[in-house]
Amino acid sequence: MLLCDDHAVVRAGLLALLSSAPGIEVVGEAGGGEEAVVLAARLRPDVVLMDLQLGPGMDGIEATRRIVADASSGPGSGPGPGSGSGSGPYVLVLTTYDTDADITRAIDAGATGYLLKAERPEELFSAIRAAAEGRTALSPPVAGRVMARMRGSGRPALTDRERDILGQLARGLGNREIARALFISEATVKTHLGRIYDKLGVDTRSGAVAVAKEQRLLP
Repeated sequence: MLLCDDHAVVRAGLLALLSSAPGIEVVGEAGGGEEAVVLAARLRPDVVLMDLQLGPGMDGIEATRRIVADASSGPGSGPGPGSGSGSGPYVLVLTTYDTDADITRAIDAGATGYLLKAERPEELFSAIRAAAEGRTALSPPVAGRVMARMRGSGRPALTDRERDILGQLARGLGNREIARALFISEATVKTHLGRIYDKLGVDTRSGAVAVAKEQRLLP
C-alpha cells in the first residue's frame, strides 16, 4: 500500500503501526497529492491511504479522483503488486474531517472507504484489507451519516458550485459579492440559490445557512 499524508511524523507513525499488521506492506510514501498520483501510477499498490488536507497544491480529493481515473483507464490497470485481489489502486481516506461535504466529495471522487483517524488500529487494518478487495470500508460514524442521508428527504445532493455558493452565504456575502468571488454573474448566483433553497427545503438565505450548519454541509 501507499501512504499519503503531508505530515512526516504522521507517516512515520502509520508506517510503524502498519509494519505490525500481517499481510500489509507499505511500498511507498507521499507527502502531497501530486506525488501520490505519480507514485500510485508507478508502484501500483492495492491501496492508497489518503489524507484529505494536504497543504499547498493538490488536495486529497483531487488526488483520489486522479488515482481512480488512472486505475480505470490507464494501460497498466490491473492487480497491484500486493494481494492482487482487486483492480486497484483503491483509495481509502484516512482523515480527521467528518463533515457531510467532505464525505460526499470523497465518495464522489471514487474513494472506496472513509476512515477517521480516531479509529482503533484493528479497525484500520480491517479497513485496509477490505479496501484491497474493493470492498467499502466506513468508520461507524461515517456509515451512520451516509445511511441517514440516504434515508432522508430524498432531495438531490448539492453540487460543488452550490456548496461554494453556500459557503459564501455563510460568510454573509450578498449576491454581487458572491458573483465577484466566484467569477460568475449575479443571474447565475440567483439561479443556484433557487436550487439550493429547493434542495434544502428552505426559502431564505438565513434558513439555507442554518440547515447547512445543522447538516454539516459547509467545509
